Amino acid sequence: MPKEKKNVWEMTLERLDATMDALSIKPGMQKYLRQPRKTTEVSVPIKTDAGTIEIFKGYRVHHNTNRGPAKGGVRYHPDVTLDEIKALAMLMTWKCSLVGLPFGGAKGGVVADPTKLSANELEHITRRYTFEIIDMIGPEKDIPAPDVGTNAQVMAWILDTYSMDKGHAVPGVVTGKPISLGGSQGREDATSRGCVYCILSTLKVMGIDSTDMDVAVQGFGNVGGNAAKILHDLGFKIIAISDVSGCLYNKGGLDPFDIDAHLKKEKTLAGYKEAEILNREDIFSLKCDILLPAALENQITEANAASIKARIVAEGANAPTTPDADAILKENKIFVIPDVLANAGGVTVSYFEWVQGNLSYFWTKREVNLKLRDIMEKAFYETYKFSLENKVDMRQAASMLAVSRVAEATGLRGIYP
Repeated sequence: MPKEKKNVWEMTLERLDATMDALSIKPGMQKYLRQPRKTTEVSVPIKTDAGTIEIFKGYRVHHNTNRGPAKGGVRYHPDVTLDEIKALAMLMTWKCSLVGLPFGGAKGGVVADPTKLSANELEHITRRYTFEIIDMIGPEKDIPAPDVGTNAQVMAWILDTYSMDKGHAVPGVVTGKPISLGGSQGREDATSRGCVYCILSTLKVMGIDSTDMDVAVQGFGNVGGNAAKILHDLGFKIIAISDVSGCLYNKGGLDPFDIDAHLKKEKTLAGYKEAEILNREDIFSLKCDILLPAALENQITEANAASIKARIVAEGANAPTTPDADAILKENKIFVIPDVLANAGGVTVSYFEWVQGNLSYFWTKREVNLKLRDIMEKAFYETYKFSLENKVDMRQAASMLAVSRVAEATGLRGIYP
């Protein structure tokens, strides 16, 4: 009988249960940490450009807010589900805890394909979605940010809708907004830069004093695209880049800046002349030093994990690896930088933006990047030290550190009333 496929929520709970058992967390606390604090589903009706009425489904989930206000992105994607949003909200809780941010986890989403909607329709969806969840969000309780399918412009619409409701400007309601509206320098490439800092730290602990390494990047959106550019500038060789349209491969190296220009013009990787075009799944079987999955969840599975030949997997995406695949990567002695660590750069600079907005005092890009490096390196070495001392892999180490801190905060606060 084939194994029943689990969704990302079930896999996230499975990992949490294993972590809580390893920490000997009491049953009552285990029940508490498994459950989202608040789950909201809303209808998002809009009038389309054609004059028809369409109804979209939206979600916002708060997982745990015992360490601070909820923090998490909003994604627009046709495959958004409540279970996915719950899982991502929980991962945000652990991510903020691991890097020491005073936030809890949240996530939001709308079931929509932004590539098939006009700018006018996207604005209407955003404003109506914001109106429907307006009681959940705010600078002191839940601060949304960009995610898959959203960007600084979407954050500007959320900011404006919320501010109009309150009767005054509230720039702290979102992060990842345009610089001219109080956004932070360095926010756009923060997730990618944080991932690169983790890769550089990994090379140090592995005793590798070189950037002459082959890198394959799965997903060429904001995270994958910027990571490829940063690594390219540091001297790494980007040999493969994939997105939904296929995989570009050139053993001699690719120029991610040139590919980005091609993609903006053609809207597809197809037709790029400086590379061989492969199927997008082929990226997982290419020989390389570093594989950087930066797309959606559940991309590295039991079906393709054994074919991965990389020495390092740096998870730029959220939950890109299934538990079954994890076991295969571990058996093959592949060093995995887990998602809650590798992609925490985005929420870290979102925290910086929130702080700058509260102080009305803004930092230079250099200051932002140096502060980001300090936090990412500290979190990496804490996790690595824990993994060595407790003889667990990096994912288990990151999970145990993050969950233990949230459990401690929850226990100290107690349960009201």
